[in-house]
Amino acid sequence: MSQPNRMVEGKVVLVTGAGGGIGRDIALAMAREGARLVVNDIGASVSGEGNDAGPAQQVVDEIRALGGEAVANTDSVSEAASAGRIVQTALDTFGRIDVVVNNAGILRDRFFHKMSLDEWDAVIKVHLYGAYYVSRAASTHFKEQGSGNYIHMTSTSGLIGNFGQANYSAAKLGIAALSKSIALDMQKFNVRSNCIAPFAWSRMIGSIPTETDAEKARVERIKQMTPAKIAPLAVCLASDESEYANGQIFAVRNNEIFLISQPRPVRSVHRSEGWTPESVASHALPALKAMFFPLDRSGDVFTWDPI
Repeated sequence: MSQPNRMVEGKVVLVTGAGGGIGRDIALAMAREGARLVVNDIGASVSGEGNDAGPAQQVVDEIRALGGEAVANTDSVSEAASAGRIVQTALDTFGRIDVVVNNAGILRDRFFHKMSLDEWDAVIKVHLYGAYYVSRAASTHFKEQGSGNYIHMTSTSGLIGNFGQANYSAAKLGIAALSKSIALDMQKFNVRSNCIAPFAWSRMIGSIPTETDAEKARVERIKQMTPAKIAPLAVCLASDESEYANGQIFAVRNNEIFLISQPRPVRSVHRSEGWTPESVASHALPALKAMFFPLDRSGDVFTWDPI
């Protein structure tokens, strides 16, 4: 599988949640471009139940069939010690680690007023704690070698909003802030950190209702957005070709790539004598109201069909 000019030739890439969906396609694309892979997946259901070594090993077998190098790991990202073992697998197998792709995730969707503590904890642990634990375990090695690269999966459910996903949305917006903090803290060590908000048909959104004709048509449009569409951006961000990209949030929707805005002041009001609750009510809020953000969901912002 030795070919010239491959974008991540020789890099050691760790992809969590790589037994299927987006993670699998990212791992395969990285391998095709010359990377050596740690394929991490506990083999759980979408809701995080159970475990199965099969999915991770199957992707490893696919990579090896392509002539690539890969090793499977089935440790959970949701505990510090096991996340450390995922990173250690890269070091034990390949002697280094160059790229971490934080992709592992589960869903426990529920409207907020019905959400249980377990549903909150489970999703936060896998997504936000998982991204932190794996990133932190790799950070020492990145610092020592003077290079490293993080690619985190965020979501427009957190960046914009969605129904019934307070746990998932909070975790995914937290990951965007985590990525920015890593970028700021570790740029002096030549370490980068970016986010991708993927739109893709996978197990994670396979439970969308399809009862009406409109819902069925919508799902058919979503199915065009295959997990493989996410992989080219991930590979490029993992490569030295994108060395100027750091602390950014991207989104991929079928054949579109977006740069996502980050919170900045949009309007201000000032009173030299200071504010009282009454003047806030009569002056500040009315003056700012024109710039208020509507209660949009992701689908309200991305209103056009995938192209």
